[in-house]
Amino acid sequence: MAELRWAESAVKDLDNICNYIAEDSEEYARMFARSIIDFVETIAAFPYSGRVVVEMNNEMIREKVLTNYRIIYRINNDSIEVVRIIHSARNFKDIN
Repeated sequence: MAELRWAESAVKDLDNICNYIAEDSEEYARMFARSIIDFVETIAAFPYSGRVVVEMNNEMIREKVLTNYRIIYRINNDSIEVVRIIHSARNFKDIN
Protein backbone atom coordinates (compact mmCIF):
# COMPACT_ATOMS: atom_id res chain seq x y z
CA MET A 1 0.00 0.00 0.00
CA ALA A 2 1.29 3.45 -0.91
CA GLU A 3 2.01 6.09 1.69
CA LEU A 4 -0.79 8.64 1.96
CA ARG A 5 0.05 12.34 2.15
CA TRP A 6 -2.10 15.46 2.33
CA ALA A 7 -1.07 18.62 0.51
CA GLU A 8 -1.58 21.84 2.44
CA SER A 9 -4.24 22.86 -0.10
CA ALA A 10 -6.31 19.73 0.67
CA VAL A 11 -6.01 20.27 4.42
CA LYS A 12 -7.21 23.86 3.97
CA ASP A 13 -10.07 22.69 1.73
CA LEU A 14 -11.26 20.20 4.35
CA ASP A 15 -10.91 22.75 7.12
CA ASN A 16 -12.90 25.36 5.17
CA ILE A 17 -15.66 22.88 4.32
CA CYS A 18 -15.92 21.71 7.92
CA ASN A 19 -15.99 25.28 9.24
CA TYR A 20 -18.84 26.05 6.86
CA ILE A 21 -20.79 22.97 7.95
CA ALA A 22 -20.07 23.73 11.62
CA GLU A 23 -21.92 27.04 11.29
CA ASP A 24 -25.08 24.90 11.34
CA SER A 25 -23.87 21.80 13.16
CA GLU A 26 -20.53 20.98 14.72
CA GLU A 27 -21.57 17.33 14.95
CA TYR A 28 -22.23 17.12 11.19
CA ALA A 29 -18.92 18.85 10.53
CA ARG A 30 -17.11 16.18 12.59
CA MET A 31 -19.04 13.41 10.83
CA PHE A 32 -18.20 14.88 7.42
CA ALA A 33 -14.50 15.15 8.27
CA ARG A 34 -14.43 11.54 9.47
CA SER A 35 -16.19 10.30 6.32
CA ILE A 36 -13.71 12.16 4.07
CA ILE A 37 -10.70 10.85 6.02
CA ASP A 38 -12.02 7.27 5.96
CA PHE A 39 -12.77 7.54 2.25
CA VAL A 40 -9.32 8.94 1.47
CA GLU A 41 -7.65 6.06 3.31
CA THR A 42 -9.16 3.63 0.78
CA ILE A 43 -7.40 5.51 -2.02
CA ALA A 44 -3.97 4.41 -0.74
CA ALA A 45 -4.98 0.76 -1.14
CA PHE A 46 -6.48 1.19 -4.61
CA PRO A 47 -4.99 4.34 -6.18
CA TYR A 48 -6.02 3.53 -9.75
CA SER A 49 -9.66 3.02 -8.80
CA GLY A 50 -10.32 6.73 -9.22
CA ARG A 51 -11.01 8.27 -12.60
CA VAL A 52 -8.58 10.54 -14.40
CA VAL A 53 -9.36 14.21 -13.76
CA VAL A 54 -10.75 15.35 -17.11
CA GLU A 55 -9.46 18.91 -16.76
CA MET A 56 -5.89 17.67 -16.23
CA ASN A 57 -5.76 14.76 -18.72
CA ASN A 58 -2.94 13.14 -16.75
CA GLU A 59 -3.06 9.43 -15.80
CA MET A 60 -1.36 10.20 -12.48
CA ILE A 61 -3.90 12.82 -11.35
CA ARG A 62 -7.14 11.14 -10.38
CA GLU A 63 -10.28 11.74 -8.39
CA LYS A 64 -12.91 9.96 -6.42
CA VAL A 65 -16.26 11.47 -5.53
CA LEU A 66 -17.92 11.32 -2.13
CA THR A 67 -21.40 12.83 -2.05
CA ASN A 68 -20.90 16.22 -3.76
CA TYR A 69 -17.14 16.47 -3.23
CA ARG A 70 -14.33 15.66 -5.63
CA ILE A 71 -11.26 14.32 -3.85
CA ILE A 72 -8.37 14.95 -6.22
CA TYR A 73 -5.09 13.13 -5.71
CA ARG A 74 -1.74 12.59 -7.39
CA ILE A 75 -0.10 9.20 -7.71
CA ASN A 76 3.66 9.32 -7.13
CA ASN A 77 6.06 6.38 -7.25
CA ASP A 78 5.63 5.34 -3.62
CA SER A 79 2.97 7.69 -2.34
CA ILE A 80 -0.47 9.15 -2.94
CA GLU A 81 -0.94 12.87 -2.32
CA VAL A 82 -4.41 14.29 -1.78
CA VAL A 83 -4.19 17.70 -3.43
CA ARG A 84 -7.71 19.18 -3.36
CA ILE A 85 -11.19 18.57 -1.99
CA ILE A 86 -13.71 20.64 -3.88
CA HIS A 87 -17.46 20.78 -4.30
CA SER A 88 -18.48 19.27 -7.62
CA ALA A 89 -20.42 22.42 -8.55
CA ARG A 90 -17.20 24.46 -8.58
CA ASN A 91 -15.12 24.79 -11.73
CA PHE A 92 -11.80 23.04 -11.10
CA LYS A 93 -9.91 25.22 -13.60
CA ASP A 94 -10.91 28.35 -11.66
CA ILE A 95 -9.55 26.80 -8.45
CA ASN A 96 -6.35 25.24 -9.74
